Amino acid sequence: LSSSVKMATSESASLSKAVKQQYMDLPQGDKVQAMYIWIDGTGEGLRCKTRTLDSEPKAIDDLPEWNFDGSSTYQSEGSNSDMYLIPAAMFRDPFRKDPNKLVLCQVLKYNRKPAETNLRRMCKKIMEMVENQVPWFGMEQEYTILGTDGHPFGWPSNGFPGPQGPYYCGVGADKAYGRDIVEAHYRACLYAGVQICGTNAEVMPAQWEFQVGPCEGINMGDHLWAARFILHRVCEDFGVVASFDPKPIPGNWNGAGCHTNFSTKEMREDGGLRAIEESIEKLGKRHRYHICAYDPKGGLDNARRLTGHHETSNIHEFSAGVANRGASIRIPRSVGQDKKGYFEDRRPSANCDPYAVTEAMIRTCLLSEVGEEPTEYSK
Repeated sequence: LSSSVKMATSESASLSKAVKQQYMDLPQGDKVQAMYIWIDGTGEGLRCKTRTLDSEPKAIDDLPEWNFDGSSTYQSEGSNSDMYLIPAAMFRDPFRKDPNKLVLCQVLKYNRKPAETNLRRMCKKIMEMVENQVPWFGMEQEYTILGTDGHPFGWPSNGFPGPQGPYYCGVGADKAYGRDIVEAHYRACLYAGVQICGTNAEVMPAQWEFQVGPCEGINMGDHLWAARFILHRVCEDFGVVASFDPKPIPGNWNGAGCHTNFSTKEMREDGGLRAIEESIEKLGKRHRYHICAYDPKGGLDNARRLTGHHETSNIHEFSAGVANRGASIRIPRSVGQDKKGYFEDRRPSANCDPYAVTEAMIRTCLLSEVGEEPTEYSK
């Protein structure tokens, strides 16, 4: 780790927040600020911009469509660059506070077809096909807080902290690196209406996790993307960076994943273990398809993380087991005992698209697709 590598980061965190607050305290009349948020052409980055509405929107249908220049977001050529923003999910804005809104959007191209990185539209279609099975998801989002020097927050500038061991769920200034970020993010998510259900410090110092769920169907992707946006925005205020890189530090340090917990109504009811085992069997026959769907680079990002070490499975092999954190699929011990509940897919990468992950699980487990390619369904 070289201390000479300095990230190009904005100095806005050092601007006076007290002075800013004077302006934020000014009344805004009847007008409402709506911040439109979308996924850019990388499939990982988020973009946002704000417009004024004349009254507080009560439902998605109250929000107008909007547009933006896709040539500046890796989403189109300059010659035909208008892209449409279609509001998809609305949250309270924890930064500007009520009555202002955060609006998560789908992106459509000039011809109104989904942009390449708009995976929500197909995910929603697939979720609607299995609505009657009431699929629930819970996703465990790991991330690393980076300082402006480009390596993990609180790490010595020319070396490493002590080895892993004391940091997971740790407490104390020598164990927990950056808790203020976690507390601010948690409360902001609760305010926004994001279904965040927990947080903990992770195995590597400056690595943390938050969990979102249980969410039904398309809500999983909506709520995780909203939680990610809020995290980036909180980090901006503090002058640090949140990284979802699946292996930010090479060597003997844990990577970052996004373990995905899944169940259906049948699995949650008495005797549901049979349905769980059937799903796991189907997943085992489609390992490569899932690895492709579980990070934005078709498996290349995850190859750095899924080594068979540091509580991961090997990317080339499928495995499943009760309470086994070195397996592709883990059945929690309590589920094995109760013979019902849920299972956990430990393969998704921290920078996965939750729409792609949840769609893939439904296609394989509930629509019983086989082979390397997703099935096309008629409209």
